[in-house]
Parts: sequence; C-alpha cells; structure tokens
Amino acid sequence: MKMIFTLFLGLLGFTSIAQNLPVTFKNGQTSVDVLIGGKPFTSYFFPGQDVLKKAVLFPLISAQGTTITRGYPMVPRAGERVDHPHHVGMWLNYEDVNGFDYWNNSTNIVASLQNHKMGTIVHTSIVKQDAKKGLLEVTADWIDNDGKGQKVLLEKTTYVFSGTADSRTVDRITTLTSVADQVLFKDVKDGMFAIRVARQLEIPSNKPDVFTDAHGVETKVPVMDNTGVNGDYWSSEGVKGEAVWSTRAKWMNLHGEMDNHSISVTIFDHPANVSYPSYWHSRGYGLFAVNPLGAKVFSNGKDERNLTLKKGESVTFRYRTLISDRLNTKEELDKIQSDFANSK
Repeated sequence: MKMIFTLFLGLLGFTSIAQNLPVTFKNGQTSVDVLIGGKPFTSYFFPGQDVLKKAVLFPLISAQGTTITRGYPMVPRAGERVDHPHHVGMWLNYEDVNGFDYWNNSTNIVASLQNHKMGTIVHTSIVKQDAKKGLLEVTADWIDNDGKGQKVLLEKTTYVFSGTADSRTVDRITTLTSVADQVLFKDVKDGMFAIRVARQLEIPSNKPDVFTDAHGVETKVPVMDNTGVNGDYWSSEGVKGEAVWSTRAKWMNLHGEMDNHSISVTIFDHPANVSYPSYWHSRGYGLFAVNPLGAKVFSNGKDERNLTLKKGESVTFRYRTLISDRLNTKEELDKIQSDFANSK
C-alpha cells in the first residue's frame, strides 16, 4: 500500500523527501570514523605531525561505496597522480599566515621547499560528539616554525554529517581566533577549503602543466593516461571546465562517472564568509578548492583581500559539501545553496 501511495504522489507531481539515515561515530586512537546508515563515509584523521601536518577528513566515500578522494600519499592507488603530497582528503588551511606556509607543508616535502617557513596545525581535542545531530566538534592549534614555535591561531571546527540513500553531506564550520598580537592572512593563491579528488574525476588533459606557488616553487604535473578520466566543473554562474579557475561563484560542482555510475561533488559557499561569493582555486588535475582570501591573484591585481586579526579577534569560515551518486540539477543545487545560506 505504501509503495502504491508513493507512486500515486509521483503521478500527481509530488516528490518524496529523502530520508536522513542515522549517523554513528567510532573512536580510534588517531581517528574518528563516521558511518551513515551503517556504511563508512569518512574519518576525522589526526595521526600527528610525523604523518600529516594537519587533521583531515580521509577518505570520502559516496553512499554507493565509491571513494571520491585520491589515495596518495596515505594509501596510494595505481594510476593516480603523485604530485602535491600535502593534498590529502578534505582540509582547511592557508599558504601565508604571518609569513608561515600552512598549505604546502608535508612529511614528503620537496627539497626546494626545505628552507621555507612552514606552519603546522596540531589537533588538540575532540570536544563533542552528538550522533543524533551528526555533530563532531574538534579543536586545533596553528603553530609556526613547523609546529615548534609560537601558537598563532586557536581553531574550533564543527562538522555536521548527514546522508540519504544516494547522498552524503558534510558541513564544516571553522572559527580561527588570534592568540598572537596580530595575525595577517596575506592575499595568496593557495587556500583555503579543499578536496583532492580521485583520478577519474580529473578533467582529461593531453599536456603537462607546471604550477608555481607564492614562493616561486614549481610543481610539474605530467601527462598521464586518460582512460576512465571524465571529470568536469560547472559553477553556479554557468562557467564550465578549466575556465572555472579564478572565477567567483556561490557553488561549484565537479561531476563525472566512477564505478559505472554518475558522481557529483558540490561545494557551497556561505554568505557570511569573507568575500562571498568566493574565488575558486579549482584545477583540472584534481585540486577542488575555494579561496576567499586569494583575490589579488585571481583578479589579476584588480582586487585584494589581506585579512588581519588582532589578539582575541576571530574569523569564521562555513562550507557545505554534497556528494551524490547521481547528477544534480541546477535547481537542486540552488535550493541547497539557499538553505545553507539561511543556516546559522
């Protein structure tokens, strides 16, 4: 009878509301596993500075069990790129905070970066878990001199996890509070909220690339076999492909096919964030990032977003990520954006 009633509503033009599945947490020594409907979704992973220079969500797994994040350098997979070892899972950090680089730091750092001033983000505590709300609250310290120097920022991050039969959603709300006399986020390219996606979701390319960071260090991205590689970007403003880099948008979508079905990954900006709608640092080789503070590079010098916090002052960044085992329509994504924009 229930199935007949559902079909009847469908014929009348009504759609059923996707039911949220239960969230559970499993605590480990260096991770908190997140399960939705009893299936693994991700882990809040904080193995320490000798493994990672920040805590991350890794891996990210769709409702149907497809891993949408790159494995390297934690669990390398055949055929994937091995560039940018600091791109792990889902994370939030920045390239220039009081002159220290929190973005490029990793245990696999290339020789050309050895003499640069690096910062480290050190996980400090799990403050709260609420499975009924899908809520995980954590703290971390941003410490200069590769984690051996001064504490610069106190981070408080709240993750809110949810999911349905064909989707997974995670909200990240991060508040950074200055504990130094002054903290300057200098306007640079590499930041701030990002995902490094699996090889299949990259945009096919038939040429090598070289990317240069704020220190002038070059990273070469070679030509690779494009078999099974079919990703493409699409922004809320209608921009597509590689052209989305340096553009502004309320949301950015990356879609393709993995494991014989469609995959759609969308990051949503929030109007309370700095410089909304933000600039996007989204590359065809698999870096999917939004950078609200990199205006100078992205606008060719027409705009600039240096952010300064005095001691005790805070800034908050809010992002929502949706992973779907199907292609989402613009109407759906605009509705999710509107709902997120109205959230506190």
